[in-house]
Amino acid sequence: MAKQEGHRRQSKDGEVEVEAAMEWQLDPGVASKLYDVFTVAGLRVDAIEPGRALICSFTVPPRLTEYLTCCIRSCGAIIASNPKDASKRMHGGALASLVDLVGSAVIFVGGSPTTGVSLEITISYLNAARANEEIEIDARVVGIDERTGCVTVEIRKKATGEVIAHGRHTKYLAVSSKL
Repeated sequence: MAKQEGHRRQSKDGEVEVEAAMEWQLDPGVASKLYDVFTVAGLRVDAIEPGRALICSFTVPPRLTEYLTCCIRSCGAIIASNPKDASKRMHGGALASLVDLVGSAVIFVGGSPTTGVSLEITISYLNAARANEEIEIDARVVGIDERTGCVTVEIRKKATGEVIAHGRHTKYLAVSSKL
């Protein structure tokens, strides 16, 4: 018999049941916060240029590499990849999250009172970052008006300056009706 413990359900032997963990993770109230924090934990702001730029640095944690993104829920089964075949490269989804989150943050630096909603995100993946490698995220405002904002986000290796990914993020910024 499983014991309820907040959002966690434990079996008799004390292990958290996968089903309960999946339900909790997919809950809309949790999912919208969980992944943002999971991705940006450890992000450091290095410089802010008011009205135009935000520069951050980040050491790629193993949790964001392909090595640890091995569990997939499919047809009621958990399928795990072979860790020996894993490359320990930063996962493309984690890079996309950085473009989204840091791109949204630079909208504030550009003077907008809101980050709005994404209209378009495009990303060119050019190289790979590896676990424990230091990267730099350079987000710059292309333009902001009363309804939209556009930014570019470049992610590069801090040691060499080699570009890992280049993103462009367009957001709808208009404030909703107060009716």
